[in-house]
Amino acid sequence: MPADTFTVAIVGGGPAGLMAAEQLGGAGLRVDVYDAMPSVGRKFLLAGKGGLNLTHSEALEAFAGRYGTRRAVIESMLHEFGPPELRAWAQSLGVGTFVGSSGRVFPLDLKAAPLLRAWLHRLRALGVRFHQRHRCVGWAGHEHGEGGHALAFDSPHGALTVRADAVVFALGGASWARLGSNGAWVPWLAARGVDVAPLRASNCGFDVTHADAGGVIQPGWSEHFRSQHAGTPVKNVALRCVGPDGREFEQAGEFVITEGGVEGSLVYAASATLRDALAQHGSAHAAIDLLPARSADWVAREVAHPRGSRSLATHLKSRLGIDGVKAALLRELTPREVMADVQRLAAALKALPLSVSAARPIDEAISTAGGVRFEVLDDGLMLKTLPGVFCAGEMVDWEAPTGGYLLTACLASGVRAGRGVLRWAARTPVAH
Repeated sequence: MPADTFTVAIVGGGPAGLMAAEQLGGAGLRVDVYDAMPSVGRKFLLAGKGGLNLTHSEALEAFAGRYGTRRAVIESMLHEFGPPELRAWAQSLGVGTFVGSSGRVFPLDLKAAPLLRAWLHRLRALGVRFHQRHRCVGWAGHEHGEGGHALAFDSPHGALTVRADAVVFALGGASWARLGSNGAWVPWLAARGVDVAPLRASNCGFDVTHADAGGVIQPGWSEHFRSQHAGTPVKNVALRCVGPDGREFEQAGEFVITEGGVEGSLVYAASATLRDALAQHGSAHAAIDLLPARSADWVAREVAHPRGSRSLATHLKSRLGIDGVKAALLRELTPREVMADVQRLAAALKALPLSVSAARPIDEAISTAGGVRFEVLDDGLMLKTLPGVFCAGEMVDWEAPTGGYLLTACLASGVRAGRGVLRWAARTPVAH
């Protein structure tokens, strides 16, 4: 059949949907992208406000390991479209990249908008049509297959039915609903028998608990600590925790004190471990190493060094460099009897106990876990029970830490879904 008679509706104008559109438009198919927001790529643009982190330069073996239990399936996509291909793709849009000191990869100008503008220009040149303020509300009627796939939309012109020979859903998870991804697709996909893992917060902050002067566990921080240090970064530390499956997390970095807990890159990296422990046990615990560059023996010796008439605070600052928010955090989380015991204090400096009571709400999270399970998708990301319907991006059941891993996998899944549609189109009669 002529390629331009095969129609594809892509629902969702984020990175996964746009990458699927590029694959399909480049092959000459008729492609329409529908997005609920006034413009596409809004979460992409917001994520790039502080410098667009495209991907990471580490070796593929380490890179693929960031995807946890979904490593195998994501790694297969990365072999098709991984970090090197992503950088070459950005360059083809006129956007050069560089590797930062952390190994993360950024556009030369650090901005998301120029890349998105160039990308949309390319897509329009390929004939891709965009329909903004079109919110998909599910299936139109109960028939699909023989007459194509019929979708119902709320549009600026009222209720609208769209038919297409193939559909790519790239609807995102349920974080940052104000930018369009609210998880509203879950019930109407589940109603068609699609197995959807519950959506959960990922790359999120957590609420904490502390013990008051009487040893009673209280929610959040003490008022003094909160008022003095909310919003303060805690730098050059390491975090350790163990998930309910026994897997250990340990990483150095930094995090931020919030009004009632912790957030930031190091906490986000540990979020899956902490979240799963909370789900299973109702509480979760981590250990903060305030001096990750120093051995436990060195810390013990320095703490035990005679301090004469100096206060403990002065001693810790002069001998170990513990001051500011680190010193305050130590006091907040360490009982007085431990602070008074040299050996126990030294141990606390290397493993300060932090208890978290709850993940922050899913809409505050950077991303979500859960979604359409890979087990109900074929190798081209087509739903096995709904031929011609594909899923890509964050709405599929995988998760990864920040650092370029989220965006890379979203783009790679868009490539995989787009190529899956092309294979489907090659063997499928046109419905109209």
